[in-house]
Amino acid sequence: MSTCAPDTVMVFAAGLGTRMRPVTDAMPKSMIPVAGKPLIDHMLDRFAEAGTARAVVNVHYLADQIETHLRARKNPEIILSDERAALLDQGGGIMKAMPHLSSGPFYICNTDALWIERRGSQPALTRFAAQWDPAEMDILLLVAQTATSVGVDWPGDFAADGAGRLAKRAEGASAPYVYAGVGIMKPELFAREKRPVFRLAPYFFDAAERGRLYGHALDGIWLHVGTPEAIKEAETAIARRRP
Repeated sequence: MSTCAPDTVMVFAAGLGTRMRPVTDAMPKSMIPVAGKPLIDHMLDRFAEAGTARAVVNVHYLADQIETHLRARKNPEIILSDERAALLDQGGGIMKAMPHLSSGPFYICNTDALWIERRGSQPALTRFAAQWDPAEMDILLLVAQTATSVGVDWPGDFAADGAGRLAKRAEGASAPYVYAGVGIMKPELFAREKRPVFRLAPYFFDAAERGRLYGHALDGIWLHVGTPEAIKEAETAIARRRP
């Protein structure tokens, strides 16, 4: 297991947030407040607490709002990857941002994924990073139990074996784990990639087929904030867990 956490996170904030309409008619999804704080700040605060030095944030839809909001932030250091000219999807976003990412493994992070950590437990990102083993893994994903997650309206994403290797959910079946929006990836996975626009999920599934995709289960409750209704569900769950 690794004792050296990545120093950079790629934060995906460029999306159109179509499932969040009408909320996203006037603001980007990453700026939606949940429990008094924009979604993007929930995640950036987690990474700052974990000691992550740099966050590369891609922007496209209503990019000026994100840029203005993050201008004063110092921890982690913010680098904007401007996709105003064209939306590149998550894979293409990584490729465009690659000059700013670490030469070693880097975090990836969705902004619509929050979690409530179990009281008294070690911070989730600290436990997650400690599981990274580059000798065995090309990608490590933070996963959560499908049945206990909030805002999950699909039948899960992955099954796992006893060693933590993930397998894609079979068509028409359900799976015990959902992808919780945070991962660690090796930059060399993209060494031969030439496309400017492409999805990231096929990289997960390819690694799974090669036995190089692993998962680490969240010790807490995952909150997927993907629809307007899910905002209230997340805020209710957070309020219930407060002292």
